[in-house]
Amino acid sequence: MDEALLRGLTPNVLGILVRRGADFAAAEDAVQEALIEAVRVWPGDRPKDPKGWLVTVAWRKFLDMARSDAARRRREDVVEEEPEPGPAPAVDDTLQLYFLCAHPSLTPSSAVALTLRAVGGLTTRQIAQAYLVPEATMAQRISRAKRTVSAVRFDQAGDVATVLRVLYLVFNEGYSGDVDLAAEAIRLTRRLSASIDHPEVRGLLALMLLHHARRAARTTPGGDLVPLAEQDRGEWDTRLIAEGVEILQAALARDRLGEFQAQAAIAALHADAPAAEETDWVQIVEWYDELARLTGSPVVRLNRAVAVGEADGPRAGLAALAKLDDSLPRYTAVAAYLHERDGDLTTAARLYSEAAEKAANLAEHAHLTRQAARLNALKK
Repeated sequence: MDEALLRGLTPNVLGILVRRGADFAAAEDAVQEALIEAVRVWPGDRPKDPKGWLVTVAWRKFLDMARSDAARRRREDVVEEEPEPGPAPAVDDTLQLYFLCAHPSLTPSSAVALTLRAVGGLTTRQIAQAYLVPEATMAQRISRAKRTVSAVRFDQAGDVATVLRVLYLVFNEGYSGDVDLAAEAIRLTRRLSASIDHPEVRGLLALMLLHHARRAARTTPGGDLVPLAEQDRGEWDTRLIAEGVEILQAALARDRLGEFQAQAAIAALHADAPAAEETDWVQIVEWYDELARLTGSPVVRLNRAVAVGEADGPRAGLAALAKLDDSLPRYTAVAAYLHERDGDLTTAARLYSEAAEKAANLAEHAHLTRQAARLNALKK
């Protein structure tokens, strides 16, 4: 069974059902039923026109559900006669589905779940495993999201920036369960890039590829975090780096700079350095200045302080850090690093210990604890 083919066809089939008159929630349920049927039937009798087969079966499933549910009888006013099997329409509603699944009325977690289900073609079980929640909880989340967007016009213009943030949330989850969410986010962003000519979509795709290229070197075989400066660059995927840089350069040439392009430019400068000590930190600071101008984000300014510390020395970095709110996530860890660079091992060790207590996950906690222990050992 070609799972990739099924998942790739999902948004097309869903879009066709919605255009025929099915509301989004009912159409999505029908498509999922058709996918289950395909898994059962195709291994022994694969159709010549997979998309047309899925459209026909999904439409029949929708009709069956509409006719069997008395509360939905009103839908029959918009239901046309059941079509004969044949070639599916060539229309591609993928872009509209991205907009719908990332609708501003949805919470970020609901938008992520609905995007993975309706556009990505993942099952509720797969999404639940990826986000480490019970399947029933995820099913409820998806059902609520579908009800929320069912009243939204399918051809209503959407917000590209919102879609990109949803995809970036998916990417940052990485790998969990039997679904590689980073790879899934890249696949969905590639598909979005094919549906719309937008430099920020290209910028996000480039950023994902450049980050994903470092994945193998980011942790030890035991699961410990490896800081960027200590990573084995021979493990970086040069093919993904080359593709990411090429996509980024084409996007930047459009002269419509956005935050994802700026982030990708920073990632590209890291990828371009043969060794950590050869990193062009001055140019990275300049890109952080652009990113701060575009976003106003204090987290961007926190990362900029690290770059300033590398470009102009740790005391310059500490001066930049002092202008920020010390309650920011990772503030204490950054302060620890800059104090260590400045030679104040006692303060650095104390701050690493404090940062470990504030860590967002076990891997980060373990890394910061090791840093504190390393400095305390050096002081003895």
